[in-house]
Order: sequence, then C-alpha cells, then structure tokens
Amino acid sequence: MNVLRNMKFVYQATNSMLRLNANSQIVKTCSVILMRNCSTSKNNPIEETALQKETSPQNCEDMFISDIENPYKPKERVCILCKYKIPVDYKNVRLLSQFISPYTGQIYDKHITGLCDAQQKRIVATIHEARNLGYMAIYLKEAKYLKDPKLFDPFSPSRPNPH
Repeated sequence: MNVLRNMKFVYQATNSMLRLNANSQIVKTCSVILMRNCSTSKNNPIEETALQKETSPQNCEDMFISDIENPYKPKERVCILCKYKIPVDYKNVRLLSQFISPYTGQIYDKHITGLCDAQQKRIVATIHEARNLGYMAIYLKEAKYLKDPKLFDPFSPSRPNPH
C-alpha cells in the first residue's frame, strides 16, 4: 500500500514539474516513464497517443540512429593482386620472386603475403611451374631481384599464423 502512495506522490510531483517546465525533454521523458509504471493512471486512449507522440523517435534527440555505419567494423582486406588486377604468369619472374624468401628460397605463406586463398594457390602453382621450366632458381632468390621494392614485410605478418 505504501508503494502505491509513493507512486501516486511521484506521479503528482512530476505532473506539476511538467506544467512548470514544459520545454524540458528530460522531465517529459521521466514523467512519461513514471506515468506508464504508475498503477493509478487511467487507461485513456487520448493520453496514450500523447505519450506515444512525446516518446517517438522523431521527437527524442537521444534515440538510437540506425543509419550510422559501425565505426568499429574492420576494414575489408583485399589482396594486392586482386586490388590492382595483376595477372600471374610463370614468365613474370620479378613478381614471383617477391613471394619467395631470399635466404631459404621457400614460398611465403598467405598469412605473411596477405593474399587471398585463390591468389595464393595460383602463386604457388605458378612458382612451381616457373621453377620446373627453368625461369626461376629453386633454392635461392636471384641476386638481381634482391633490391626490388617489398610488397610486404615478411617479419611482421598481416594475419596471425593459422597453425
């Protein structure tokens, strides 16, 4: 019974505040919430439509806007070969040598090169083809390609190691 009296007191107090300060959006919202929670309020359809108008998203400045893009969404990764539409050919040894370690001659994995699955498979197959046909050295990178600009840094992979 005390709860009902307290709610009635709060309801009357917020109504008087609403009459005094009609421009305040905070008071309007608080009174609307209290009026909805109060068990002594009458179910008047005219009051309900007025309450709906007061709390509609068009009238409230603090409402969530659904048209805004997610600022925390990670940027979509695009591999360098797909981005610039570079054709992969077994005769283009200068491009293929960028994906081989200069120290061991091994082909870098895709988490280091940053290529997509399809391009990584195409690069590996093309390197094997170029090596079998004699266009590329099998164990080491040729010395004339050591000063080429780097497409990626092999010591800081773009993705974590999948293994």
